[in-house]
Amino acid sequence: MAAPIQWARYQWQNVASSDSTRDGNEDSPPHRRLLGFGRQSGKKTTRHRIVIPCLDHFKEEYEKLTKGYKNNRIRTTKYTLWNFIPRNLFEQFHRAANLYFLFLVFLNWVPLVEAFQKEITMLPLVAVLTIIAIKDALEDYRKYKLDKVVNNLLTLVYCRKEKKYIETCWKDVYVGNFIQLRCDEIVPADMVLLQSSDPDGVCHIETSSLDGETNLKQRQVLKGYAVDCEFDPEKFSSRIQCESPNSDIGRFKGFLEHPNKEKIGLSKENLLLRGCVVQNTETVVGIVVYAGPETKTMLNNTGPRYKRSQLERKLNTDILWCVLLLILMCLVGAFGHGIWLAGFQEFPVFILPEPGGQHTPPALAGFYMFWTMIILLQVLIPISLYVSIEIVKLGQIFFIQNDKDFYCEKSDSMIECRALNIAEDLGQVQYIFSDKTGTLTENKMVFRRCSIAGMEYSHEANAKRLNSYQESDLHREDQSDVQCVPRSNVYSHKSPSPNVIRTALSSKSLSKLSASSLEAGTDVDGTSVSPHTRHVAFSSPMETDVKPDPRLLRKFKITPHWLYRSDQADEATQEMSYIVDFFLALAICNTVVVSSPNQPRQKMRIPSIAKTPLKSLEEIKQMFQRFSVRRLSSSSLSSTRESPSENSNYFMSKLPFFSRLKLALPTTEGMDQTVNEFRAAGTLDLINELEPDSLEKSGHLSACEALDKSAPSELCYEAESPDEAALVYAARAYRCTLQSRTPEQVTVEVGFLGSLTFQLLHVLPFDSVRKRMSVIVRHPISNKVVVYTKGADSVIMELLSSEDKKTEVLEENIQKLTQKHLDQYAKCGLRTLCIAKKVMTDSEYAEWLHSHFLAETSIDNREELLYESATKMETKLTLLGATGIEDRLQEGVPDTIESLRKAGIKIWMLTGDKQETAINIGYACKLLEHSDQLFTLNIDSKETCEALMDTIIEEIESCISQPDSKKGCKLLCDTHKMTEIHFALVIDGKTLELALHETLQSKFIQLTSKCRAVICCRATPLQKSQVVKLVRNNLQVMTLAIGDGANDVSMIQVADIGVGISGQEGMQAVMSSDFAVSHFKHLKKLLLVHGHWCYTRLANMILYFFYKNIMFVNLLFWYQFFCGFSGTSMTDFWMLILFNLLFTSVPPIIYGVLDQDVSAETLMVLPELYKSGQRSDAYQPSTFWLTILDAFYQSLACFFIPFFAYFGSDLDIYSFGNLIITPTLFVVLLHLLIESKSLTWIHWTVMVVSVVAYFLFSLAFGALCINCNPPANPYWIMQRNSMDPVYYLICVMSVIVALLPRYIYRVFQGTLYPTPQLRAKLLDLMTPRNRMEAIKIWIGTKTPEQVDNVFYATDGTNSAKESDETDCMLTEDTDLPLPGSVVVV
Repeated sequence: MAAPIQWARYQWQNVASSDSTRDGNEDSPPHRRLLGFGRQSGKKTTRHRIVIPCLDHFKEEYEKLTKGYKNNRIRTTKYTLWNFIPRNLFEQFHRAANLYFLFLVFLNWVPLVEAFQKEITMLPLVAVLTIIAIKDALEDYRKYKLDKVVNNLLTLVYCRKEKKYIETCWKDVYVGNFIQLRCDEIVPADMVLLQSSDPDGVCHIETSSLDGETNLKQRQVLKGYAVDCEFDPEKFSSRIQCESPNSDIGRFKGFLEHPNKEKIGLSKENLLLRGCVVQNTETVVGIVVYAGPETKTMLNNTGPRYKRSQLERKLNTDILWCVLLLILMCLVGAFGHGIWLAGFQEFPVFILPEPGGQHTPPALAGFYMFWTMIILLQVLIPISLYVSIEIVKLGQIFFIQNDKDFYCEKSDSMIECRALNIAEDLGQVQYIFSDKTGTLTENKMVFRRCSIAGMEYSHEANAKRLNSYQESDLHREDQSDVQCVPRSNVYSHKSPSPNVIRTALSSKSLSKLSASSLEAGTDVDGTSVSPHTRHVAFSSPMETDVKPDPRLLRKFKITPHWLYRSDQADEATQEMSYIVDFFLALAICNTVVVSSPNQPRQKMRIPSIAKTPLKSLEEIKQMFQRFSVRRLSSSSLSSTRESPSENSNYFMSKLPFFSRLKLALPTTEGMDQTVNEFRAAGTLDLINELEPDSLEKSGHLSACEALDKSAPSELCYEAESPDEAALVYAARAYRCTLQSRTPEQVTVEVGFLGSLTFQLLHVLPFDSVRKRMSVIVRHPISNKVVVYTKGADSVIMELLSSEDKKTEVLEENIQKLTQKHLDQYAKCGLRTLCIAKKVMTDSEYAEWLHSHFLAETSIDNREELLYESATKMETKLTLLGATGIEDRLQEGVPDTIESLRKAGIKIWMLTGDKQETAINIGYACKLLEHSDQLFTLNIDSKETCEALMDTIIEEIESCISQPDSKKGCKLLCDTHKMTEIHFALVIDGKTLELALHETLQSKFIQLTSKCRAVICCRATPLQKSQVVKLVRNNLQVMTLAIGDGANDVSMIQVADIGVGISGQEGMQAVMSSDFAVSHFKHLKKLLLVHGHWCYTRLANMILYFFYKNIMFVNLLFWYQFFCGFSGTSMTDFWMLILFNLLFTSVPPIIYGVLDQDVSAETLMVLPELYKSGQRSDAYQPSTFWLTILDAFYQSLACFFIPFFAYFGSDLDIYSFGNLIITPTLFVVLLHLLIESKSLTWIHWTVMVVSVVAYFLFSLAFGALCINCNPPANPYWIMQRNSMDPVYYLICVMSVIVALLPRYIYRVFQGTLYPTPQLRAKLLDLMTPRNRMEAIKIWIGTKTPEQVDNVFYATDGTNSAKESDETDCMLTEDTDLPLPGSVVVV
């Protein structure tokens, strides 16, 4: 049998590879592109990895194959002890400024152009390089210590020499080694699971170190390997062929080949990734396929992200202008020196000739002087600016991360800044692209409504419960949540040892390892590893406590009486079949792990039917003969409650045997014969008496309901998504309880039927392309293959069809009614899912299984083959019903969106939900307003899409130009101002794909730029990233993308700023983001306050640095006019170096970290102030050039006032230089005080320290340095000048004359033409009462109560409750048919 299958497989691969080669350059369908299909795989260039075991009989082949494979040693450090200096210098000199200053250092060593002492010129560059090198070294050393700890962790590796497992360091693990792991141990390398102590061959792992998800995930032992007996590595003689190492965590392709050429497909379900933690299995064994740097975990460890901010790009442009200015000044000096020398008839005596006795010609001397001036005026390019910017950014990030308003008490988390160099971009955001689920909403999915067989069940009791539920009651929620306590570590030693370190670290994720916690062999957790309590995700009372609908609950009272009426096609029976299948699909079609709340990491196990011996027919007869209604009386039930074991064995476990007996009888004749035997015994008549009314009267129904309500509390559901958890809890509310799940079977407790065990044949997981998932099971009653499918209505409705003409009309009616209910659910903002099923014959399933096996065992084109196989299975479905799940808005979302919109930010919602749901949420969160004119694009053809976009653009332009000319543009508000005309666009996924085409991109951008809000629904992750990239590149705007799930990662990475929300869907978005927050409302303060501060602070600090350096350099430049442009300076070179490097470097850093132009409270209540950052008001080209002109003017004042004061005197050069430098220092520092918007004691302290340091250095230098720079003599200069009263007069006069224009400008600006920031600054100086009145006048449109609420809610919260959900409740339509007529033609 294996030979034909393998032959067919090879033929299929050859055809697939040839097709991909032939069609690799052709256009692929959308689903192929989304899955990565259509890419040319290559004929012979594709390399696969072959893994063979490290055993004696494979020794030679093993050494040959694994020679090029990496071992398990990891190194995340960038440097080593030997290459640190050269590599660090190499990386630092990638910065153009460092190369520039290095060039000047070498230039100063040329004797002909030397301006300063050679060694001294190197000091600024050496200081900057040293500071950065020390920072890099400390960071790298921390990584080295952590790498050392990880590499020396111990694990059990099979030794082929000793024939047993021995403890081996992680770094000594190689590809092909057999690894044995125990509970709570970390997986050291990527390995294929070969054995598990679990009887079902399952290993549960926790992947929090990879994706942040704490829910358990199942991994399956390879088919055909023993799970009950111990695995013997010596008997393993197979080999593995898999794909080459790659970073895709969600994919693994390969197959295992036995010596008889039989092959078994490998997938991610068989792979344990490095860093995962084994949670519920005593022992597992696997073979390593990827080790060390080739593991998927390490390949995803790309290190910190680097982005260049917009302000940094402008800075680079202005530095180029400074370079041009420097060249111009040097050219002036060169020509001036040449002209000055040419003016002498004879060379003066102070110009020394060359060694040959000849003088340098004036032209050549001017050329040399050009380079000398470059060295002299080098400070014009601020080398310390880059270091100062890094320090300022670190300070800004520090204050952002320590803002208590970003603290989330529920998750005990703060904001996390992952990108340290784009904080100022937060103050210039113009577009925000937001996900909906989990970003704007809580991602707490609550079952709200459902439609089954065309009948709608409103669940009004559940709606009332949700309305009255207060999520803020954290104390009650903490008590009600299921506490999950992981198993304590099985290895505990009192004394420190390698075992202690290994097992202690195994209880933690790799992401939480701390090198400092393992010094001196101490335990990470201290003396012992104590178990800690934890909560199961998606298990809050709001999510788990589902109130069933009374109508539906009455219909769902399944009794044995119903089982024997299956041959009668009456209305109730058909409706009941839909209901049963609907809730079975909710309970089965998922990947939920069932565990016990006391020990949630231990899987719940129900004995298999195959392993349970059936009673004989005589025993079953006797059992039913003893069964009577009298024993169901309340008196006997009281005794039953006292004996739970008897109760479970007496009543609930008997009907399952009855169903098992039916399943065991394959023919209808046998079943009828058994029924007749039961009738003869009088048992069936007794069963027929179990009508619902009689059960209610006897009190047994209430007792059973009590048992059903108590039973679920013994189970703990761990789901990978909140949708799955919500549906499972809904099924449990209707006594269709998921009891256990193994890779081979699923057990569900169904009302009075008891436990039904379904054989699990296949699971077709959910993906963003198919937008659905399916499970294939063998039904325990009908013994048929049944496919249960759930997914988006847009795809499920297209897969429906009926082969039976008798039921075709019925199913069409159900589809129409269900679609109507889906539309109503979407209008209420509910998330919708469709539930469908399909019954297959064994032959049909066998045929599909054959093709699916070919897809599973393929390496090349595997995703495409699996997609086609799943599509082939999920056809001709029968619609069972639909669900409406509520995902409530997060707290503060409407207020945040309203504030961001007032700040001039356009917000787009990119979601995969239905159009109606997205629109409803848009109105609820105030993204859309009822006064907005809403345009909708739902087009299937490109030509129609283009024509409709043109029409909409024309209508918008006409409305803007003539707002009252068209009725469609009239507003719903009282005012008709042009600014009140707002437009919104809603576009679905199919139309969005057309709009993203190259020919329509410009029109799409033109249309969306005229809309205040855009909603893209049914958007795929790829489309999200394409939209963000399109807007960013075409409009040249600052974009921010925010999301919480893995489907938002591409969008977050494409945007200028990526923000991840640490929600309930893991940490994929957070790990790919630049900033991580816990709630959407935190975006308000992050942008309006910290973003505004970071931008204005850094922009003003950069301008101040340019001003300071240019002013100081101009002093040297003006002096050249009086020294023949000889390249000399009027002060010592130490003063030239330390003036910018020491005396005036700290104040601007403090200014860049602490300055506040407006208080945080005012920025929060007046979002309009944020617009200045969007316009880049603080750093415009005009502002830059005005700063340059001001620096030139102030340098003129500081130079020529002392010059004319001592004109004609015998004052020496250095004394004259001291007269210039001293007032310049005061001018520079007082200039910063004028520009500062807020002053603290830190500002004053730094200013005083800078002045004192200058005078102390000048006095000490003048007293001690006599022959430091011969022939110059700075001795006692400061002392002599300080004794001259004219010295102080000159300083005061220079400061006043230099700063007076700027001071007058700021005074007139603040009084006559104040900016919004200056007006807001005045509000902070008012008394609280006057301030509130002024803010009310400023806002104008708000009442005092609204202003008070907004003003005091500085953390972005909104105390007002959201709109009442009952307004959106659907009323029962009187036109709807009765229950019976819904399901019967």
